[in-house]
Amino acid sequence: MTAAGPTVTIYHNPRCSKSRATLALLQSRGIRPRVIEYLKEPPSAEGLSEIVAMLGMTPRQLLRPKDAAAAGLDDPALDDAALIAGMIANPIVIERPIVLSAGRARIGRPPEAVLDILE
Repeated sequence: MTAAGPTVTIYHNPRCSKSRATLALLQSRGIRPRVIEYLKEPPSAEGLSEIVAMLGMTPRQLLRPKDAAAAGLDDPALDDAALIAGMIANPIVIERPIVLSAGRARIGRPPEAVLDILE
């Protein structure tokens, strides 16, 4: 947030309208987040596992259904480790945007959903 506040990070896809709207919302509140274009710089397996835990989700819940199907990640037999590996290999399948702050995370759908971790 500010120099005194927690660091805010957004996993961002500039081609996604919700991701752009979430980034604009943060900036309109004076927050200058660390922007990670996750399609160019996907998280590590450990980092993605931490994000999933902060979200309180399973890896399968973090998948974008249509993109996951196209990438072959919609197979119910795939375990969490296989899904995490698939998300790193095909980051387009990760739901977006994801905002992290002070050990908490939210998906910006709608963009305002991220506000509760910033206050």
